[in-house]
Amino acid sequence: MTQANTYDYIIIGAGSAGCMLAKRLTENPNKKVLLIEAGKNDHYIWIHIPVGYLYCIDNPRADWRFKTVAEEGLNGRSLLYPRGRVLGGCSSINGMIYMRGQVGDYHSWVQATGDESWSWQNALRRYKKFEDYHSGANEWHGKGGEWTVSKQRLRWPIMDRFREAAVQAGIPSSDDFNRGDNFGVGYFDVSQRAGWRLNTSKAFLKDAVKRSNLTVITEAVVTKLKMDPQTKNCLGVEYLKDGAAAQALCANDDASEVLLCAGAIGSVQILERSGIGSASRLSALGIPVVADLPGVGENLQDHLQLRMVYKVNGIKTLNTKANSWFGKMMIGLEYLLKRSGPMSMAPSQLGAFAYSSPEQPSANVEYHVQPLSLEKFGEDLHAFNAFTASVCNLRPTSRGSVHINSVDPEAPPVIHPNYLSTEEDRKVAAESLRLTRKIVESPALAPYSPEEYKPGVQYQTDADLVKAAGDIGTTIFHPVGTCKMGRDDDPMAVLDSQLRVRGIGHLRVVDASAMPTITSGNTAAPTMMIAQRVAELLTGE
Repeated sequence: MTQANTYDYIIIGAGSAGCMLAKRLTENPNKKVLLIEAGKNDHYIWIHIPVGYLYCIDNPRADWRFKTVAEEGLNGRSLLYPRGRVLGGCSSINGMIYMRGQVGDYHSWVQATGDESWSWQNALRRYKKFEDYHSGANEWHGKGGEWTVSKQRLRWPIMDRFREAAVQAGIPSSDDFNRGDNFGVGYFDVSQRAGWRLNTSKAFLKDAVKRSNLTVITEAVVTKLKMDPQTKNCLGVEYLKDGAAAQALCANDDASEVLLCAGAIGSVQILERSGIGSASRLSALGIPVVADLPGVGENLQDHLQLRMVYKVNGIKTLNTKANSWFGKMMIGLEYLLKRSGPMSMAPSQLGAFAYSSPEQPSANVEYHVQPLSLEKFGEDLHAFNAFTASVCNLRPTSRGSVHINSVDPEAPPVIHPNYLSTEEDRKVAAESLRLTRKIVESPALAPYSPEEYKPGVQYQTDADLVKAAGDIGTTIFHPVGTCKMGRDDDPMAVLDSQLRVRGIGHLRVVDASAMPTITSGNTAAPTMMIAQRVAELLTGE
């Protein structure tokens, strides 16, 4: 093993949280910071072209290429479960939608932790600090931060008609989904800059790497944390680089820390390999137990999207535009000349937040609407004109798990989201499919004779619709909660409200796994907000 260097802060994972922390913590020139990433650099053209997510997901150049177990709620299907393995992490392969969630989400965090610092108002202050919002600073948004929030650079007539149909179905028009009450329909704001994807490597690391106090190591897989079994302090990390074992240590300083930012899947793997987790589970794998924390790897939450497809007539969609060589050429030319058009598309362009039933306290379902359709991710678009209206339950009550079953750091974990395992989630699924039908039956779409292609009008009863949900449901890539923060009396809380690992010194988990409950929407921005909170704690702001 090579001679170890020492650092004030060791950050594991250069994703949505890790890149921000690297920039914030190196602002103090007296602090020496290491950022260690399992993946390669982000010098891959498809990371930066928005539509390039199609070529990054399930590609070992940028993705860990995980899969779930066969899910009972999905009628025995296993899903691809993408996680970024590259500088920028999941921000290099995600859908680029900028979404904070709703007021109630943060109230739930305050209830779970007893800490008002997680309130909506405190979170809003942090969001505004790193934002560079397209319309300038106002009550809701910040200007001048590193993270550019842009309007999309395209519109589709079929999306406009769906928006009109949603309004006719009782969903108000909205031009901003980030004010705390998202009820409405409109085009998403996106994490793009001048038609290019913005990842956290570009936003935060680009400047930080110029500082002499930051070291970035890529293609280095952390095997485990280096622990002192007597004091239960985290002393550093052990990792593999170019096939050789190496380690990095924390400075001999009470203020030095290891910040685990490997995500809701990766952070669990590293903790469990290090002896932090359920004692019985670790002992069965022959791993010496450092801390018995049964909550590690439990409480997995994710948004399951139900992808309804409708054939249409008399209006063009991307299906037919992209299914000819001339159409492809024009799409490429538009992006080359204007940085606009289909190649600038986020995976979903139009969004809507709605109530699946009147008794919900706030909007509880989110739509991602696309001017295209396909059988499943990675396959060709359909030959007919169609649109997809995906709807997801924003506050699922199903809870899953992720755990290692090998000490090999390259072995995939066992991911069991446990979708549709509660009666409440099955009820919301059936209500969501009916709500989509109500929207599509509105007058604005009538001229185009929409025909339900998936799942099909034969599904009518609640039982039918739950079966259909299992057939068409798929992840929208929002795993959270597997190292949740919580109160001292919560036996399943892995972290305290400042994201310190319980019973362990000098170790925090700073990523989406810390969320006690999932936010009502896309999860990249809340993960950055969590990192901003920890940066403030560590720098004394």
